[in-house]
Amino acid sequence: MKKVAVNLLKKEKRTFAHGVHPPECKEATAGRPIRRLAFPPQVIVPLQQHTGVPAVPVVREGQEVVRGEPIAKAGGFVSVPMHAPVTGVVHYIGLGPSPTGAMTPSIFIKAYPGATQEILYGAPREIDRMTPEELVLAVQDTGMVGLGGAAFPTHVKLAVPKGKQVDTLIINGCECEPYLTTDHRVMIERAEDILAGVVVAARAVGAQRVIAGVEDNKPDAVEALKSALTRCPLQTEVIPLPTKYPQGAEKMLTKALLGREVPSGGLPVDIGTVIMNVATLAQIGDLLPKHQGLIERVVTITGPGVLKPGNYLMPLGTPLWFALEYAGFTGKANQVVFGGPMMGMAISSLATPITKGVTGIVAFTEPVGDGAERPVYPCIKCGSCVDACPIHLNPSRLGLLARKGQYQAMEEEFHLNDCFECGCCSFVCPSGIPLVHYFRVAKTANRQRRAREKAAASSGGNS
Repeated sequence: MKKVAVNLLKKEKRTFAHGVHPPECKEATAGRPIRRLAFPPQVIVPLQQHTGVPAVPVVREGQEVVRGEPIAKAGGFVSVPMHAPVTGVVHYIGLGPSPTGAMTPSIFIKAYPGATQEILYGAPREIDRMTPEELVLAVQDTGMVGLGGAAFPTHVKLAVPKGKQVDTLIINGCECEPYLTTDHRVMIERAEDILAGVVVAARAVGAQRVIAGVEDNKPDAVEALKSALTRCPLQTEVIPLPTKYPQGAEKMLTKALLGREVPSGGLPVDIGTVIMNVATLAQIGDLLPKHQGLIERVVTITGPGVLKPGNYLMPLGTPLWFALEYAGFTGKANQVVFGGPMMGMAISSLATPITKGVTGIVAFTEPVGDGAERPVYPCIKCGSCVDACPIHLNPSRLGLLARKGQYQAMEEEFHLNDCFECGCCSFVCPSGIPLVHYFRVAKTANRQRRAREKAAASSGGNS
């Protein structure tokens, strides 16, 4: 095997310009090992838990399913299948609650109370003999999406477009969002699975070098990754990065680790990199050799509204109320957020299921972020948002245009679509302006405008 050089760079501080330093609030769960959550009496599996086309059911109501069995096939290339999170019976196929608040097509499965809930579907396979193309399809078969929160189909990221070449695979272990510690615990407890996933991903994209970026507030995770990656057959580095939000964003991480900048409107693959979250890699490393699907994930449950904060391994489709009850929900939470307070989504119903993109459940006793009920004052043009924006946009100007409904100008003249809604601008705004909310409204309006224009052009062409 090729000799490997793994460097732990403690003195060199690589980071990006701007950003913010919100309170970390990780102490309640950072030291708590992953524990399995009990199985709920019923799971709800939305058919769209990912960016792209929804999955298509392959089961019928009344059908018995075993844990791990495929229950929906991918609806296209930018789509992934779904697998049964529990052994039971398909109770209903129809509209169900989702994290967005909308009712979406879902599969409801009642769990058999007496079932052992062993994973009964799958078979060993030799992934070492697979071609890169076969690995990409195998990853799609697992139903894998980015587990850092974006939920983008992983196989699409691994399918490097023609004309592009990847030289570096970046392992994202930053987990800069406050409160969340799932990636932290995965790095400590499942470093060997991460290593296995790294080997698969590097082969799929053709990378010859692997760099892991971990924020320096997780020294135990840095050491765990360092130890595991000594056995990687590629040139490998583990680099501690200054703790700053949003260090884990793809553009920020690439800039910090490689000094490369992703172009406006571009992707990391445009500059020769592919970035993978540590939890995603761990699942690939575990599931691919067993030919099994993604049916569970680690979720941090924390916040002042729960008595037993921790990192819980739970079946996908677990209702929010069940997870909160298990974690000692006090019933006094004013707001429950999927994710963290900076980029998370406030949930409107306790019946909402846990999906593939849910990294955390935070129960707050008062509203946070753009959802907080606080006075909004006129912009004082202090420039705090400009100094905080990691993409170097002008959130103040974008906000003023949004208030006037000039959404097209925001997109065409001020690069609205480069904004990935990290929340830095809202966090620092002394006037309490919900800038990220404005930007989301503007993006939605622009998408609707383009759809109308496309429909009008198509209609005109057919007349």
